[in-house]
Amino acid sequence: MFELGKKQPLLIVKELDFGVYLGEEINAAIEDRVLLPKKQVPQGSRIGDSIEVFLYKDSKDRIIATTNTPLLSVGGIGKLRVSQVTKIGAFLDWGLEKDVLLPYKEQTAKVQEGDEVLVALYVDKSSRLAATMKVYRYLQRTSAYQKEDVVRGTVYEIRQDMGAFVAVDDRFSALIPNRELYGEIKVGDVVSARVSAVKEDGKLDLSLREKAYLQIGKDAEKLVRLMEDGGALPFTDKADPELIRAKTGMSKNEFKRAVGNLLKNQKIVINADSISLK
Repeated sequence: MFELGKKQPLLIVKELDFGVYLGEEINAAIEDRVLLPKKQVPQGSRIGDSIEVFLYKDSKDRIIATTNTPLLSVGGIGKLRVSQVTKIGAFLDWGLEKDVLLPYKEQTAKVQEGDEVLVALYVDKSSRLAATMKVYRYLQRTSAYQKEDVVRGTVYEIRQDMGAFVAVDDRFSALIPNRELYGEIKVGDVVSARVSAVKEDGKLDLSLREKAYLQIGKDAEKLVRLMEDGGALPFTDKADPELIRAKTGMSKNEFKRAVGNLLKNQKIVINADSISLK
């Protein structure tokens, strides 16, 4: 049985001017043969020889073999470069003559020519190879990482109701919950984050911020810079949490801790409706 999108050993069953036909058995029927183009045939090969090939479909939707190794096989995850964007989706360079399609419905963010995108390779309903940015189900759920470890990963999807989904090391499943999202994060970003929790199923929760006692000083410095640039903060720690997050990138509790730090060090003055530097 031919395995589309994977490497497998096949036997040379017939030689032609334009290549050789391969099959699982030396007497394979015509419908159970696949062509390996002449330029791909190893020199000196003969009928009966076994050749390891990768199977995909050509521009006429016929299964064809190649001795080249693509950057991804079915079920694999990796970063591929966008070579072209068309009406049906984006085409990705995966190391073979024919690029692989990333359909629009499988994109978690708009991509442009030249972008490198994290994708998985799968076989679609029409038995064609295709790529998807929705890599959640292809990621591993168990890693050696523990709480407080610092990891790097690629943001592959953002959901407003949950947060940013991250592929740690482009292999392991992780999430930055909304409460831990700060600054401008977009699909494709490579982020460095702290493991805040390891779930029972092995998936990781991440935080872009350090532990509270380490973060206070950085938050305080950030508030000082904001006041130096704007003259004052036009609100206090009694402001709405959404306003505080929008203006500072901090939760209300984090903002209050940073303000407390600055007040303790006599660097600020808290007015009725604003905070300013001394």
